[in-house]
Amino acid sequence: MVFGNFVVGAGKPLPLGASVDADGVNFSIFSRNAKSIRLVLFESAEPKAAREEISLSAKQHRTGDLWHCRILGLKAGACYNYRVDGLYKPEVGFRYNANCALLDPYAKALSDSAHWDFSDCLAYKENDAAGDLSYNYTENLERMPRGIVVDDDFDWQGDQPLDYPLRFSIIYEAHVRGLSFDPSSGVDHPGTYQGVIEKIPYLKELGITSLELLPIHEFNEHEIYRVNPRTDKKLKNYWGYSTVSFFAPKQAYSSDKSPGAQVREFKTMVRELHKARIEVILDVVFNHTAEGNEYGPTISFRGLENNTYYILNNNKRYYQNYSGCGNTMNCNNPVMIRLIIDCLHYWVIEMHVDGFRFDLGSILGRNERGELMENPPMLVQIAEDPVLRNTKIIAEAWDAGGAYQVGWFPGGRWAEWNDHYRDDARKFWKGEPGLVRSFATRLSGSSDLYLRDGRKPFHSINFITSHDGFTLRDLVSYGKKHNDENGEDNRDGGNNNYSFNNGFEGETQNPAIEAIREQQIKNFLTTLMVSQGTPMLLGGDEFARTQKGNNNAYCQDNEISWFNWDLLEKRAGLFRFAKEIIAFRKRHHVFMRPEFYTGKGGKYNAPPDVRWYNAEGVVLDWENTDFAFCMRLEGAKADILADRDDSEFFLMFNAGSKDLKFTVPQPDCGGKWRRVIDTALPSPYDIIPLGYEKPPPEVGLTYKVKSRSTVILFCPSGA
Repeated sequence: MVFGNFVVGAGKPLPLGASVDADGVNFSIFSRNAKSIRLVLFESAEPKAAREEISLSAKQHRTGDLWHCRILGLKAGACYNYRVDGLYKPEVGFRYNANCALLDPYAKALSDSAHWDFSDCLAYKENDAAGDLSYNYTENLERMPRGIVVDDDFDWQGDQPLDYPLRFSIIYEAHVRGLSFDPSSGVDHPGTYQGVIEKIPYLKELGITSLELLPIHEFNEHEIYRVNPRTDKKLKNYWGYSTVSFFAPKQAYSSDKSPGAQVREFKTMVRELHKARIEVILDVVFNHTAEGNEYGPTISFRGLENNTYYILNNNKRYYQNYSGCGNTMNCNNPVMIRLIIDCLHYWVIEMHVDGFRFDLGSILGRNERGELMENPPMLVQIAEDPVLRNTKIIAEAWDAGGAYQVGWFPGGRWAEWNDHYRDDARKFWKGEPGLVRSFATRLSGSSDLYLRDGRKPFHSINFITSHDGFTLRDLVSYGKKHNDENGEDNRDGGNNNYSFNNGFEGETQNPAIEAIREQQIKNFLTTLMVSQGTPMLLGGDEFARTQKGNNNAYCQDNEISWFNWDLLEKRAGLFRFAKEIIAFRKRHHVFMRPEFYTGKGGKYNAPPDVRWYNAEGVVLDWENTDFAFCMRLEGAKADILADRDDSEFFLMFNAGSKDLKFTVPQPDCGGKWRRVIDTALPSPYDIIPLGYEKPPPEVGLTYKVKSRSTVILFCPSGA
């Protein structure tokens, strides 16, 4: 059959999606119960572009549940959608409607998304009394985005995965747009993948090893219909946790707006980050999609095979909602397992991504009835997949349906966001009593969570702040959330923040309050970098970025969320501290142990790897100590550190409101203690660079540790 200048053949069922070869493009898509499928080809991405429809016959173009065809002469850049006909009966789970243009779930790029809102993508009559049980006879092909055929060819210039072991990694969480969109960023391509490239020198100077990006898969940023009550401007889905297409990088983040250019620009970003020795980790959202509940738009999955892709209620008209976003993907169905594995393979093999953080990861462990499984096939397969063997896999080990699996996440080698670490560190430095044992456990890698199933300290992703919650600056500047501009009457966002405003709510010119706030930020940064586990730093915390007390800025695509780079000069001392504490961690492997502390010595009569004391130098009484304690680390002779020797360290923590004189023991190394960190001192004396460390000024074996401060002494190996 001749279509224009093209010849349409039967094609092959695999691979799924649109695959380019020398002679044309093969299309393949899954649908089990469709009666018929039409592939719609468009002359361009323009809304009213000419189109041709190719009917796929069950006899010639179907293998099992896969519908396919091959079009000779078609090339990369072609635009396409599908129309799928079948039974429309929501109460039994079928929502086919051939009037709805559907996206290919495997599409590698989508057309311009600048004005999407999907309000024209309903399979039912919006104002009909029957609601979603009614049927929409209006076509929407001119108002839907289109898939773009992509050629995977790219000049990687010899790029290879960096494969940093987790324990040597320092993760930096940021948003592609927020990193460079503010005019203060000084980049030529703000808010784009190219803008990230322009910020590489900064990231390299900071010293992080891994850049974790908030969702970059295509999402609907226009799905929020509320306005900011202060500005009357429409709010946006800024964070991006509402995926439309799992294989497609977001077109709005590309400086080049030509069809498919977002793929090339994303690859270029990854390649250039790798040249700077920085990994790329993606925050991925396989737990739900932008199609929402039964009243949501029909974009892709719902119109292809609703019963397969989603977890439905007993009355299949309704969706189980373990995501809090209207629907839940049926992740342990074999079709979804294949889609997710294919997707991860694509991002690793073709896009050279180094790792993934799985949003609401517990959903990936639920079966088709929504029950948590003991050994979920999805999670086990990700952990054991040979292609992903060196890929970082990080779980947010909970969901909105009540699952909480921190320390118990199934599937083998998974790392986890450790919210116990976040909360215990916050409460300790806030000055809550009874936190010494918990805080010490977090410093030591959270063995209470990860030792029991054979995991290691580095499987704990330690963080004080993340995109979800206060920034570090706001954590020490606000006693409560201020989310009024979200248009939800300040009801959204968490209430248990364990924050403290240090005497005044919000920004102030009071120098004493400003000083203690910066000191507390340095305490948090120090805690993060000397803890066993893998540290994650929220982007901008290193120069005290503020969101004005908003702890749920998901809808704020404005100055609340964007990096204000003017703060880099204003907070130069804090930025210097952040750089130096990162460098300090990277120099000393004693803070990146492959195993948990044992409290025992190694060979050659080495002292115990860790010892705990109170401020008076007496062995710590865990039940009767508040606010202040010491941690002594032996690195020079501890053979458990299989990779290299290290120095001896004495860490003093004082979260109380009074200065304390700490007793300091003689070092075992035979030399003298040298002070490297005192967070109570002004810059540049708060942290001393390598080679400039000096003995502490106190005479004898005591050191005055100011209230709410951290002091670290060390004795170099071989001294």
